[in-house]
Amino acid sequence: MSKIWLITGSAHGLGRTIAEAALAAGDRVVATARSPERLRDLEEKHGGNLRSFPLDVTDEAAAQAAVDFAIETFGRLDVLVNNAGYGHVIPFEQTSAADFRAQIDTNFYGVVNLTRAALPAMRRQRSGHIINISSVGGRITTPGLAAYQAAKWAVGGFTEVLAKEAAPFGVKLIALEPGGMRTEWAQIAGGKAPELLPDYEPSVGAMLGLVKTYAGKEVGDPVRIAKVIVDLAASDKVPSHLLIGSDALHMYAQAEAARQAEAKEWAEVSASTDFDGSDLSLLAGLK
Repeated sequence: MSKIWLITGSAHGLGRTIAEAALAAGDRVVATARSPERLRDLEEKHGGNLRSFPLDVTDEAAAQAAVDFAIETFGRLDVLVNNAGYGHVIPFEQTSAADFRAQIDTNFYGVVNLTRAALPAMRRQRSGHIINISSVGGRITTPGLAAYQAAKWAVGGFTEVLAKEAAPFGVKLIALEPGGMRTEWAQIAGGKAPELLPDYEPSVGAMLGLVKTYAGKEVGDPVRIAKVIVDLAASDKVPSHLLIGSDALHMYAQAEAARQAEAKEWAEVSASTDFDGSDLSLLAGLK
C-alpha cells in the first residue's frame, strides 16, 4: 500500500529530493515550503500525487493546518519528515538575539510543532514514521554554530525520548544525522558572517574557511540519502539515531573518543558527590 508523506522544507535541497524519491516509490506527498510556488513544477509533473502547502514551521497553528490538510486530502498520514532548517556560522557573541532565536525556532521548535500535530493521528492509526533531519552537529560541537547545534542536540534528545514513548503504539521516530551534503546548506551557513572580532579568527574564522572549501565537495549525495529515508519509512525496525555519511562517522568517532576520555579522567570527581552507601540498583529499570 502506498504511503502518505508530509515533508517540510521541500522547495529545494534534501527536502525536494526526498519528495521526488517518495513519489518515485509510488507514494503520495504533501510538500510544504514557505514559498510553495517553487513546488509548482512538481505538482504539474505528478498531478494529484503531490500537493503543496504553504508552511512556516515556527507557526504552531500552521503546522496543525498542514497535518490536517494531509489527512483531509489523502485520508491519513504515514510519514512525517521534519526537514526544514538552516544554520549561520557566526560567533555566539556576534549573533543577534533575534537570529539565535530564529535558528532555534526553525531547527527545533519546527520539529516540535509538526510532531505535536502529527502524533495524535499516528497514535490513533497505531502506525507511522516521524523522521527528523538532524545533523552530525547534534552529536559534536563546532565553533560558530552555537544556535544551530544547540537546536540539533535538542532534536536528538527529543527524538530519542519520543521514540521510547511512542513505541508501545507502533509509531517510530528517528533522528537522521548527516554530515556534509551537496545542497545549499554550506553557502547559506557561510553567507551571513559579519567581520569577525579578531579573537574569533582562530576558531570561527577557521570554520568559515572550512565551510567555503568544503562547499560543493561534500561527500553526502542527497539522492542516496533520500533513498535511505524511503527505505526507513518502509521498515518496522529503525534506530533512534542514524549517522549518515563517512564524514559524519569520522567526526562522531573523534568527538565520542574525546568525550569518553574526559569522563574517565574526571570520574573520581563525578563519583565524589554521592552519599556514602548509595544504591545504584534502584536505577535498574531505566534504559
